[in-house]
Amino acid sequence: MPISAAKDPLVCNGAALRKASRRVTQLYDTALAPSGISVAQRSVLVHIQRAGSPTMSELAYAMVLDRSALARNIRPLERDGYLVQSRDDADGRSRRLELTPAGSAKLAESNRLWRTAQRRFETVYGADRAVALRLALAEIFSDEFAEAFARA
Repeated sequence: MPISAAKDPLVCNGAALRKASRRVTQLYDTALAPSGISVAQRSVLVHIQRAGSPTMSELAYAMVLDRSALARNIRPLERDGYLVQSRDDADGRSRRLELTPAGSAKLAESNRLWRTAQRRFETVYGADRAVALRLALAEIFSDEFAEAFARA
């Protein structure tokens, strides 16, 4: 019989967050499967759309990813024609990312499926609890939390 995290006092905060993250990723990936992109890929597209034309460093920072993990996530999106990289005019060493029309269309296509996943999550977990969870998680992934953790 599997050990429940609620019954196991030895599960650390990091392990519990990673398990929850993997489960939610599995659920959202299943919901997004008809669009042909994963929740991680959709997140890249969303962040690029919000930022306009971010550099790799800016996008990695916004997504709380290291650049190598970001590069792995970007590769299939670029291969499939959903985004393009170009040299930054201000700093030739930096690369800027932009959605292509196909990328914007793919993001729009995935939005309906994502909204369904979001609705299901909030139905099962509770809308008010989901808001509180997102606020708590935003605090945890903030720079302020990382700095306080380093000082503690």
